[in-house]
Order: sequence, then structure tokens, then C-alpha cells
Amino acid sequence: MKPRLPGCAARYTSRMRIGIDFGTSYSAAAACIGGELRSVRFGEAPQFRTAVYFPEQMPDGDTVRRHRDGSVATASQVAEALFGDEAIEAYLLEGDGHLVESPKSMLGYQLHPRAKDTIAAICARILGHVREQASAQFGFEVREAVLGRPVHFRSSMGEAGEVQALALLREAAAVAGFEAVAFLEEPVAAALQHHASSKKRHTALVFDIGGGTTDIAWGELGGTEAPRILGSWGVGLGGTDFDLALSLDRAMPLFGRGLSRVPNHHFVEAAMVQDLPRQRSFRKHDYDEAPEPFRSRLMALQAEGAPTRLHRDIEGLKVRLSDAGAAGFALDWIEAGLGVEATREQLAEAAEAPLRRMHTLLAQIRDERGVPDAVVLTGGMSRSPLLRALASEVFAGVPQVAGEASLGVVSGLARAAAE
Repeated sequence: MKPRLPGCAARYTSRMRIGIDFGTSYSAAAACIGGELRSVRFGEAPQFRTAVYFPEQMPDGDTVRRHRDGSVATASQVAEALFGDEAIEAYLLEGDGHLVESPKSMLGYQLHPRAKDTIAAICARILGHVREQASAQFGFEVREAVLGRPVHFRSSMGEAGEVQALALLREAAAVAGFEAVAFLEEPVAAALQHHASSKKRHTALVFDIGGGTTDIAWGELGGTEAPRILGSWGVGLGGTDFDLALSLDRAMPLFGRGLSRVPNHHFVEAAMVQDLPRQRSFRKHDYDEAPEPFRSRLMALQAEGAPTRLHRDIEGLKVRLSDAGAAGFALDWIEAGLGVEATREQLAEAAEAPLRRMHTLLAQIRDERGVPDAVVLTGGMSRSPLLRALASEVFAGVPQVAGEASLGVVSGLARAAAE
């Protein structure tokens, strides 16, 4: 869809659309009501971790197949679920059930038809949660939405992966009860939000670093004229790649990476909690022949919920390194006295490959478009000094504008939905 003037329309109707940022790491929703931008609350927060826990049975895709056949699932056929941090806490407490994190990251990959239906059903459950919360808070049944999408989905199939990802999201939204959905590129949405808060006309590069992708938009924004989006770019790199790099470099050597004959892909499997096939593969490995202390540590890491717990600690460490030069956390639940320590410089070294690819993309845009009047940073990873330094290196001397790290995209989606 083409962006128009991104004001919050002063109207309130039963057909009002909401904006949904269905993110890899976090999700959010908002709407323009009575000329005011209002966030949907999830508990006490305007966003929730994109995680869902099924204590009994994970959706097997039957709800999706029934929807295709024109039937509607009954309440007894909809899997019981918890969402966000509550989902992770319940999974770790119970020690069984099914936890799915970041299902968006799987949408563009080659999947068996039944696996596609399962992923669509999981996404539908999350989008249904968003719709239910929005409907309860806004006082009407929400049936229409503008969904954010990356410029390019993470994919193993190129353009076919893009088509598949959008088809799965559209079907998931329909199963969740949405009657009409439109898609808008996430950096364009962030650009619309920046436009709405800028009094002076200027060129801007919007640098949106999310959990799974990095997306960029270039436009003429601000002032009284309509925003003009002149280009968008994207790459399948985001905060989860920094998590993986930090885990492999600082945590996995404690389990034998680089110090034993355990293959490197075992450690990748353990670290990638959003990849269910890799997680299943890791739990099946036999470490009886691994040397101590790695044998005991790896077997402890194979316990239900252990990779999720380690990943949460790694993500927290990455976040703390945005404010501190060094940080760490204890791994007493693996072995008494064990812990992970890291510095910001070590994170930069571990994440050298994704940082280099981001640098290459920014330099390519600079060579194509020139230098903007401002660089707007948004997305969860935009808080990192590493990313701000990267933007400064490519666009030396260009002022940086700190956008709304968590809510810039969803705010722009809500403004687009109001038109």
C-alpha cells in the first residue's frame, strides 16, 4: 500500500483498522482513536515478547485447514495458550508443554505443507491474542488491520519465500478473525511516524534494526507536504544474530565449543531457540563420550527449557552491554560457580560478520542516494552503541535522531491504518 498523510484521523467507527507490528522478538498494536494515537496494552506494557506457550497441545494446523473449508473452530478446538514473558515463565516453571518463540523467523523458509499449516496456526493464535486485547480495550470488534512486514523476510527460497511468508501471514490473520489486512514495509511505517513529529522538511534515512531483519527507508519527510518514500532496502539480519554470535563466542566455550570434539553445529542448535527442528536435534545428541566438564554441562543444557533459559540470559546480557562496558550472568543452574562474562568490545568482535553486512548495505545506499539530512534510528537494536557507531562511520557528520526504539513502527502502522 502507498503511504499517505500519516495523521491520526479523528474518527471512531466499528470498522476502524489497527496497526500491528508482528515482530520477530516483540509485537505491538496501536490505533488512532478520536485523533489520538493509542497503544494496545498487554498487561502493563505496550508490547509483548513474540512467544506463545501451549501447556497441553500445540496447534497442528487443523484450525487453518478448517478455515479453508469454510468452517469455524469451536472454543474446545482452540489450543489453550499463554503469551509473552508469561509464556516463557510458565514453560520454565512447568518443564513441559510447547513453547514457540519468534515464529515470524520461519515464515520464509522451505516447509512441509503440514508444517506451513502449523506455523500459520501458531501465528494465528498470536494475532488472535492481539485482536482480542484490542477489541476489549477499544470497545468494538476489531476486524481490520495494517500489518508491518520487513522489506525482505528471512528466507531460504528467495522471492518464493517472500510470497509464502505474506500468504501465511494473510491466512493466519484470517483465521484470527481479521476480515481485511493490508501490509506496509516496517521502515516506511517508521518513516511515517518520524514525518508526523517533524516540523521541517528534510531528507532522512530510517535505519530500523529489529529482532530478525534490518530495514531501511529513504524519504523526504516532515513539514506540511505529504511524505515521499523514495526507496527501501532490507537484509535478513537483526538482534537474534547478535544473540547467536554472543552465545557462541562467550557462552558455548563453557560447554566445549572450540575445546572439545563436539561439532560446532551442536552449539548452533542449542543457541537457536526459535528454530524448533534444531532444538529437537540438539536434545537428541548423545554426549556420553564428551570429556568432562563438558559432558555434564551439555547434558544439563539438554534439559527441557534449559536452552530457553540460556537464551534469555544471553539476550539480557546483550541489552546490558548497550549501557555498560562489561556485564555477565551466573550459570549456577548448570554448574555451581559457572558464569558468562562479556565486554562491549567482545560483543563487537563476536558480531563482526553481521556488523560488516550492515555496513556494506549502508555504504551501498550512501553511494546510490548520497548523504541524508538526518539518520533516524529505530527498532530494539537501535539502542546499541555499536549500531549508532556504525551509522556514524558510514554517514559521518550526519545528525542522528533517536526514534521510538520499540514503538516507532507500530505508531506509523496505526497512522497508516487511520487513512
